[in-house]
Amino acid sequence: MTDQPLAGRRLYFVGIGGAGLSAYANFARAWGAEVRGWDVRETIFLEALDGIEVDIGGEPSPPDGYEAIVSTAHLGRIEGQSRAEFLAELVSLRRAIVVGGAHGKTTTSAMIAYVLRALGNDPSWIVGGVVPQLGGNAGVGEGWLVVEGDESDRSIALLRPDIAVVTNVELDHHATYASEAELAAFFDEWLAGAGQVVRGRDLAPVELELSVPGEHNRANAAAALAALELAGVERADAERAIAAFSGVGRRFETVGARGGVRVVDDYGHNPTEIAAALATARALEPRALIAVYQPHVYERTRQLHHELGIALGAADAAIVTDVIGGRDAPLPGVSGKLVLDHVPSPTRRGWAPTLEDAATLVLAWARPGDVVITLGVGEPWRVARAVVEGLAE
Repeated sequence: MTDQPLAGRRLYFVGIGGAGLSAYANFARAWGAEVRGWDVRETIFLEALDGIEVDIGGEPSPPDGYEAIVSTAHLGRIEGQSRAEFLAELVSLRRAIVVGGAHGKTTTSAMIAYVLRALGNDPSWIVGGVVPQLGGNAGVGEGWLVVEGDESDRSIALLRPDIAVVTNVELDHHATYASEAELAAFFDEWLAGAGQVVRGRDLAPVELELSVPGEHNRANAAAALAALELAGVERADAERAIAAFSGVGRRFETVGARGGVRVVDDYGHNPTEIAAALATARALEPRALIAVYQPHVYERTRQLHHELGIALGAADAAIVTDVIGGRDAPLPGVSGKLVLDHVPSPTRRGWAPTLEDAATLVLAWARPGDVVITLGVGEPWRVARAVVEGLAE
């Protein structure tokens, strides 16, 4: 088995700045391919693509001899192999562990990869977030391939792993599934094609002392440890290793602290994830907890604006920006104000149409002893960075 199965391929990733395609690009380069890419704008994930030439803005234009790999967000913009098809090709080349589910799949897959590497099992991994302890969002080895799957576009169905993990089931992608029952049936069908199966619903959260905070991470660790056992790792060894796992970028990540204000960034974007992130932040016992939320996807915002607002009510102050699209077209009457209008009293409410407006409002409100947490799929991390830079010493 060659350690560079993509040698000789020239790949041009359309949407390379996304969480998924940036990982695939790094992985493809490590497996021997020549890699370039394109995206609409600069993103945080481009920071993980050291040495890869990236075109920004305009339209994607693969050089002669390059195959296009196209992200879901840019299908139809250019002809090429879909992200899902490319990932299925990678999974077919190695023994694979694939993690899916509504919440926690990035952290769970990162935990699995981290433990395998810590115990000398030399894994490969592709996850949807930067893992500092692993040196990025993708890496290659001779052992298991650990992959985060995606149910949002049903593309996880193309993956046929040796071990399949579903962390949990909750309706989050309303444009793809009509009900939670349909989503559950979809996962059941996918699991039926896997060699071995882990269902998070069947597991109790671990009682280990973890380096990552929150009850949700105890559930993530339970799923990771179950998968590792199926992969042949001794439970006691895995438990010792997982205790040192320190997390994934944008998963309750401390961006900085200045002037007595701690600023945290989190990927949480639906009611369950927002509630978990705010509960974890509340455990820090801040003077006041200030949440900034950037809604993502118009259809999700239309369907869940009430629940999103209620979840943000766990903060002392909630600032909401306008919706960031990309996956779907704008809908009449759907904006971030729908979410803000459902934030209950006595939570202080702030409308900030842009990320710049949100940072300005946070800096006006924050006081020593506060915790500020930015939330969302898009680029709320820009608010977190701007706040840290703007705080007085």
